[in-house]
Amino acid sequence: MLFTSLPYVLGFAAQGDAWRFSGFVFGVEDGNSYLGKMLRGSAGEWLFRTPYSADPQSGALIFVPYILLGKLAAPPDSHAQLVSLFHLFRFGAGILAILATYDFLAVFCTAIWARRAGVILSVLGGGLGWLMMLAGKKGWLGSLPLEFYSPESFGFLGVFGVPHLALARALLLWTLVWYLRISFSKERVSGKSITVLGLLWLFTSLVQPLTGMVIGFVLGVYLIALAGWQVWRKAKGESVDWPKWGGMFRIACVAAIIPAPYLLYNLLSFRIDVYLRNWTLQNKVLSPHPVHYLLAYGIILPLVFIGAKRLLEKDAWRGWMVVAWVASLPILAYAPFTLQRRLPEGIWVAMIALVMVAIEQLRINKRARLILVSGVLVILCLSTLIIWIGSLQAALTPGSPLFVPRDQTRIFEYLELNARKDQVVLAGYETGNVLPAWTPQYVAIGHGPESVHFAEISRRVADIFDGHSTEENRLSFLEDLSVDFVVWGPAERELGNWNPEQARYLKKVFEQGEYALFEVIPFDD
Repeated sequence: MLFTSLPYVLGFAAQGDAWRFSGFVFGVEDGNSYLGKMLRGSAGEWLFRTPYSADPQSGALIFVPYILLGKLAAPPDSHAQLVSLFHLFRFGAGILAILATYDFLAVFCTAIWARRAGVILSVLGGGLGWLMMLAGKKGWLGSLPLEFYSPESFGFLGVFGVPHLALARALLLWTLVWYLRISFSKERVSGKSITVLGLLWLFTSLVQPLTGMVIGFVLGVYLIALAGWQVWRKAKGESVDWPKWGGMFRIACVAAIIPAPYLLYNLLSFRIDVYLRNWTLQNKVLSPHPVHYLLAYGIILPLVFIGAKRLLEKDAWRGWMVVAWVASLPILAYAPFTLQRRLPEGIWVAMIALVMVAIEQLRINKRARLILVSGVLVILCLSTLIIWIGSLQAALTPGSPLFVPRDQTRIFEYLELNARKDQVVLAGYETGNVLPAWTPQYVAIGHGPESVHFAEISRRVADIFDGHSTEENRLSFLEDLSVDFVVWGPAERELGNWNPEQARYLKKVFEQGEYALFEVIPFDD
């Protein structure tokens, strides 16, 4: 985690009189949205209402960690506090993900060295995407290699900068470990043990609802695989243990009672709530071409197959969990669901468990095993090294989007101290993405998925700043969105040559360098 923190430390060190560090070295737009959620929590919200849309919102119990973290910050200069809290969360969640990964691998790997090597591969490993990057084919088949943008597909990006996903993975793995522990305990399974299982499942769902659904899927395919295995054994005339399977089924069903109400609430909210339904329509996180998954995981597949065979021979009752989970990758990655790429969450750790089982049981001497493990580590960690070095270079070079102009932050600071949290600010997309990370107002547009009616609002915002648009159109748009303030800076000037200083319904209230802030005042034709 210290390794992941160095680029951020350099970013803070590089800020000066002209620039302030955003707090992020990759995924800056999403990073700003996390701070925006925290800032809404700081402003008194308990339910999620995105600051990236002026549409009416009822609020929903999602993004819980960020809203709760926001309660620990207060004006002035909330941004610095929020960034600090975010990275404390990132650091802690990363450590928990690493510890949970070790515990999960320990269920299947006997040797300490195999568990430790497995943790390194799970957290720092990637695929062969580095070959595409070095060959200049980073957009091959319409997508970056998975390890460069998908935290669900591997492990590094989660601990590097997406803490709720790192925490959700930790809870996912601990939930599965606890399920196996109580299912195969020699003692009678107590209600307390099942309650702990259900609470782990619930906490996972509160952190990341989709990961809570993944737990249900993994347990489901595991139990189906065990049932199929029992039927197959019976057909061969071998002994079976249906009571044992029935006990495991009951444990899963009883534990599911605890997270089920929240998961059902989440599902219904996204179907019933108008804003959340519109958000869902444009929030598409689709899996790339199947060749990208082959590029990501293909190099370890031979070891995965060997490990699966060895594990099922050694301990089939536990082994079917990871084997069935890994085998379900195509189903998860290409399910008819708009967030399909997020569904293989944690499957990389299951693959690494099988890889380490294979290496652990190879009949080779210690020196040969060391060479093999070292070779696998080097090959699979090259993509991570490219990401890390690239982030170091970006952090040392102040500029947008990793850094925010000081003059622009002065505008945000004015709003933080003088505007109400329910007011709406009109700005271009780039400004609109940054603003909610600094001050708790709503913007017309600023985040692809969360800004509902994105295409329409984008067009209308461009029309506002276009010098050829009519005053009637501008006034209509300002009224439709109940706009209270207008930001005018370089990003807005790029949209057109409209000068808001000439508008009789706008009053300049603050100016700093190239940036000006106007308040909308009543205007009677």
